[in-house]
Amino acid sequence: MTSQKPDTRSFSIGQTDITDSSVPYVVAEIGNNHQGDREIAKQMIRAAAAAGADAVKFQKRDNKALFTQQAFDAPYESENAFGRTYGEHREALEFEHADYVALIAEAKSEGIEFFATPWDFPSVDFLEELDVPAFKVASCDLTNTPLLKYVASKRRPTIISTGGGTLEAVDRAVKVVETEGAPLAVMQCTSGYPPKFDELNLRVISTFRERYPSVTIGYSGHDSGIAMGLVAAVLGARIIEKHFTLNRAMKGTDHAFSLEPDGLRKMVRDLKRAHEAMGDGVKRAYESEAAPLKKLSKMVVASKSLATGHVLREEDFDYRSPGHGVPPSDAHLLIGRALTADIPKLTPILLDDVE
Repeated sequence: MTSQKPDTRSFSIGQTDITDSSVPYVVAEIGNNHQGDREIAKQMIRAAAAAGADAVKFQKRDNKALFTQQAFDAPYESENAFGRTYGEHREALEFEHADYVALIAEAKSEGIEFFATPWDFPSVDFLEELDVPAFKVASCDLTNTPLLKYVASKRRPTIISTGGGTLEAVDRAVKVVETEGAPLAVMQCTSGYPPKFDELNLRVISTFRERYPSVTIGYSGHDSGIAMGLVAAVLGARIIEKHFTLNRAMKGTDHAFSLEPDGLRKMVRDLKRAHEAMGDGVKRAYESEAAPLKKLSKMVVASKSLATGHVLREEDFDYRSPGHGVPPSDAHLLIGRALTADIPKLTPILLDDVE
C-alpha cells in the first residue's frame, strides 16, 4: 500500500508495531453499542476477535464530571433512550471498574487488545489505573487542549480523531501531544453519523502523511460499508477504525452505520489481501502466468507454404496461438535468413529452421 518512506513512522499498541509496511491495524469501535450489558460486551469482544480485528475500543465517561447539571437532568425522549433524562441514559450505558476488569480479561483471553476513549479527566485516571495499552481522543476533544495535554502526559500511545476540525486545529493538537512526549497517531475522520460519502475527504490522509512525516496516520470511519476503509488503507492509513455491532437493528444511535461481524470479517480479509496485492512495485513475470500465457500468446507461423532455401521476409509471417514458438517480438531474428526445411502454411517457423 501507499508508502513514502517505509517504516519512518512507528506506532505500537500492545505487542503490535504499526508501520508503513505493516498490514493495517483494525480497531472495532464498540463504543456504547453494548447497551450497558456486560455479557453483550463480552459477546462483541469475542465476535470482533473471530472476525480478525486487532483491537476493540470502548468509551469511558464520568458523566457527573462531563456534563453540566442542566444537561445531565434534561429529559431524554429519544427512541434510543435508556433513561428518562440524558444523565440516566448515559449512566445506563456506563461500565464500572469491575466491568472493565472483566472485559479486559475477556479481550486478553481472545487475543485481542482492549483500550478506550476517555471523555474527561477522571476517565483518563480510571483507564490509566487499568493499564490500557493506548488512549483514543474523540473528535469532539480535538480542541480540548487541557484534556489532550493530560492524556498525552501519561506517555501512552495516543490516537486523536480529527472530525470537524481544521488543519490549524490538528496542527495544534499534534503539537500538544508531541510536546508531552506521547507516541502519536492521527485519524482522518468526518463526524457525521453517518456522513455523506462526498464529505469523507479521504485525500486528507495524504495531506496528513505529508504534513506529519513521523506520525502514523489512520482512518476512523462513520460511513456505512467496508469499501472506504480499503481506500483509506491504499492512501496510507495504517489504523482503520470502524464502529462495530452484533446487529444493526439493535437499540442505540450508532448501530445503523456499524459493521456486523461478517462485514468486519470481510473488511479485515480485504485489507490483508490489498496489503499483499500492492507488492513492491518491481514489474516481473510470475510462474503462475507461464501456462496461461503460453496458451494464449502468439508465435510466428508461415503465412503460406515456404520451400527450403527461401529467404524469409516479413510478409512470410502470420501470428497465431498458442505461443510455444518464436514470439512476434523476435520475428526480426528470422528475417533475411534462409530456410533449411520446407515449412507448410500456418506451421511454426523456429530458429532451428533457418541457417
